[in-house]
Amino acid sequence: MSSEPIRIIRGQGGQVEVDSGVVDGFALGVLKRAGFITQPTLRGTWIRLPFDMGTAWENEHASWAADMLTAARYLVDLDPSLRPVADNSAPPASAPRRTLPAMTAQPPPAPSRRR
Repeated sequence: MSSEPIRIIRGQGGQVEVDSGVVDGFALGVLKRAGFITQPTLRGTWIRLPFDMGTAWENEHASWAADMLTAARYLVDLDPSLRPVADNSAPPASAPRRTLPAMTAQPPPAPSRRR
């Protein structure tokens, strides 16, 4: 593991990519699990998300990769523009409510006769 953080950024062309010098095999596996792909280039390997998947999808997968790498104790620098936006239009989830008859005390069952 390197002391240099793994930087996940949105590049100049709008693509989401990993901008780090060296990424070891385990970190590369985590990034691939999150949807990143690798492409060989003349200067090394380009690690990026697929193009044209939508900003929300890219933000979700980039932040998921950052969370998994952080859980594996890697230093991660996630571009602030890649944080997922909370959807405030959905109503908040609440626990199911029990109705009054379900909460009333019930008498014990009558003993059954066995023959």
